[in-house]
Amino acid sequence: MDTLPSVTASKTLPPKLPIRTILRLGLFQMGLGIMSILTLGVLNRVLIDPAFLAIPATLAGGALAMYQFVSPIRVWFGQLSDSKPLFGYHRTGYVRLGTAMFTLCAFAAVQVIWRLADSIKLEGWTANTYGWMGLLGLTFALYGICVSASSTPFAALLVDVSDEDNRSKVVGVVWAMLMVGIVIGAVTSGILLKGLTPETLQSTINRLFLVLPACVLGFAFIATFGVENRYSRYGYRSAIAGREDQITLKTAFRILTASRQTGIFFSFLVLMTLGLFLQQPILEPYGGEVFGMTLSQSTQLNAFWGIGTLIGITATGFLIVPRWGKQATARFGCKAVAACFLGVIAVGFTQSQPALQLAMIGLGLGYGLVTNSAVSLMLDLTAAETAGTFIGAWGLAQAMSQASATVAGGALLDLGRSLFGAQTLWAYGLVFLVEALLMLSAVVLLDKVNVSEFRDRTQTAISTVLAQELDS
Repeated sequence: MDTLPSVTASKTLPPKLPIRTILRLGLFQMGLGIMSILTLGVLNRVLIDPAFLAIPATLAGGALAMYQFVSPIRVWFGQLSDSKPLFGYHRTGYVRLGTAMFTLCAFAAVQVIWRLADSIKLEGWTANTYGWMGLLGLTFALYGICVSASSTPFAALLVDVSDEDNRSKVVGVVWAMLMVGIVIGAVTSGILLKGLTPETLQSTINRLFLVLPACVLGFAFIATFGVENRYSRYGYRSAIAGREDQITLKTAFRILTASRQTGIFFSFLVLMTLGLFLQQPILEPYGGEVFGMTLSQSTQLNAFWGIGTLIGITATGFLIVPRWGKQATARFGCKAVAACFLGVIAVGFTQSQPALQLAMIGLGLGYGLVTNSAVSLMLDLTAAETAGTFIGAWGLAQAMSQASATVAGGALLDLGRSLFGAQTLWAYGLVFLVEALLMLSAVVLLDKVNVSEFRDRTQTAISTVLAQELDS
């Protein structure tokens, strides 16, 4: 039987990522943050708000969530980036091509919304109107496929260019840049949307969805320039570097399912993500209905949340995780987020906008703790030979949960309205309460995660599977 290839002693590992390169990588995440505000902040409010389209929250959330419901394709794109280089690179080509496509899809979705609005205005909810609603969902599904094609290989690239001892710092900086993007998107959108009226809605939104996505595309090219070529450790870690034809999707799934820890961590990610994002489709409407905020003011709530998250992620990566460890930090973060959601309910009784803004900063700090520690743990739970596939699986857990959260958040709000009638605060409070309970449930699963067991089982599976393929 042939022996598996190994790294020769003469090879020298690439240099560690300097901070300027980590910051540059973060430009891609910054772009994703900007796009999340445009789609789940601005478009969500336009669709739901009675002053604009007044589409039921469940329908609007369902259409927007389609970009997450296609997330099973993340595993395939991850496996592709492991096995089929694009434009000469395992990760970079997918990141750039996917970004070009999802920015185009975002603008296309806006044009479908105007046709939907015209149909509602002229015909009401007819078969034609539902057809436009279905086309909007399809457009967001295409948007999600393109996001998957870029974001999954990008996360795998972070595994390739980092080591365990600096991974929390890389995550801290790169995910902090995601928050910077959310803040930039929120502030820029708030400025451009100031004084918005139904008459100026279409021209203003069109301009917004031309300028910012073009910037996002530029960020993706700058972020990835020269990084994989100089810093990737894929060829030094992988037992199958140079024989990528051996990484079939079937092989990747056998490795993926070798350890029970995969299922445990997958379930933890599901509960955690549901807990974090149920509020995603209802935050801006909460500010509008309970606190009397304008569209511009409620959109900027994301800036306060983003500032808190930015501080939390950075502090966690450089100060807390190195001292506490990833798992203990994630456990504390889940509990902190649960407490913060109860705080968001409490400030609703004051109807004070500054109090809500302060609560958003506190919630952001909790998000930062959870995000950095959980993502760092997620990147540890990969194998070099199938890093893209594992990242695809973890991305699948998060994306499907986020999609479900987008729909469930709107549905819970509709349920709350039917239960509590005119007591709007209680309707929104139901959503935040469910989130707190989910975060506490995630802690129970997190306590069962064992990184050492995962690595032992996965490496054994890799050796066994590849040896069998060589024999055959």
